[in-house]
Amino acid sequence: MGSYGKLARRALDTEMPVMVQIQELIRGAKNAVSLAQGVVYWQPPKQALEKVKELVWDPAISRYGADEGIPELRESLIKKLRLENKLYKSSVMVTAGANQAFVNLVLTLCDAGDTVVMFAPYYFNSYMSFQMTGITNILVGPGDPKTLYPDADWLERTLLETKPAPKLVTVVNPGNPTGTYIPEHLLKRISDLCKHVGSWLVVDNTYEYFMFDGLKHSCIEGNHIVNIFSFSKAYGMMGWRVGYIAYPSEVEGFGTQLLKVQDNIPICASIISQYLALYSLELGPEWVTDRVKDLVKNREILLDALSPLGEGAVKGGEGAIYLWAKLPDKYVDDFEVVRWLAHRHGVVVIPGTACGCPGNVRISFGGLMEKDCRAAADKLRTGLEELIRDGMVQ
Repeated sequence: MGSYGKLARRALDTEMPVMVQIQELIRGAKNAVSLAQGVVYWQPPKQALEKVKELVWDPAISRYGADEGIPELRESLIKKLRLENKLYKSSVMVTAGANQAFVNLVLTLCDAGDTVVMFAPYYFNSYMSFQMTGITNILVGPGDPKTLYPDADWLERTLLETKPAPKLVTVVNPGNPTGTYIPEHLLKRISDLCKHVGSWLVVDNTYEYFMFDGLKHSCIEGNHIVNIFSFSKAYGMMGWRVGYIAYPSEVEGFGTQLLKVQDNIPICASIISQYLALYSLELGPEWVTDRVKDLVKNREILLDALSPLGEGAVKGGEGAIYLWAKLPDKYVDDFEVVRWLAHRHGVVVIPGTACGCPGNVRISFGGLMEKDCRAAADKLRTGLEELIRDGMVQ
């Protein structure tokens, strides 16, 4: 027992979560401030928190609930999907966060050995979900060098040339790690390409409310499309773990197979968390967008801090809570730069290697209030100026 050789190959072949490595780095770096993890600085709505306090002693809170989610929340989500997202033929399953929603879908839609498609820079947890479920043929497509949009021409060639056709294509919109928004016309083209060859399209809409510069988020629907949503960022519910899947109602057996997976992982999302989600929804999207507006200043502050990297080095930030920055060409080992910034300058970001793009970093502008963001930005700018001027001075 305990022999390395007796551990599952699919676990051994799965990359180590970058956030675990970053958390270790933060603990080891004295007084380091984080621009790394994708979080927001606000808590859930006070009115919703007050309501769930009253439920603590209700025996139903401590029991199992319906696998697919409490009926009141699912009913409210169906209304939200129709009104806000224009999804009229979708059923809902509530999950323990969007990450668990994605794992549910991989286990329901894919077999070990299937081919799947994602685009770099990709969301690292999605890549890991494929790895740990035995999907080793992960085709990673390029993003446009200027916009970081998924390369639909590459996708068209790949879907037509790969036999059998890839089982699943996935995108995050707006993007993690880039903060890039996929325009509706491009999303529809990607959808049409998937439909033509019989591939599933999974769209992660975790940051649907995080749109800037007058851009509007859009969703698309079809019997080959699955949409993922989350309460974590929008309502400051990171630790409460509530997400949901909007899957096509007309696909026979889809919900039944999802239930098999759900029952064997969480059984159901936390009941009290689901009620907090329900009460938060009652406040409407305006509660979220009022807070998202405040992040524009954080984005500006960090764009200025990243300016030493030069013109054209920073992209994204159209949506979500991220900026994507290219390091000088000689710094391919971005993790080494991340460690150096943490220990020498007390600021932490995410290495692009974790997202399939060495030589870059992801910067989050959602987790700090403006005053703290400005202090972190000062550290980042000082570090980048020294990096460019003198290298990684010890």
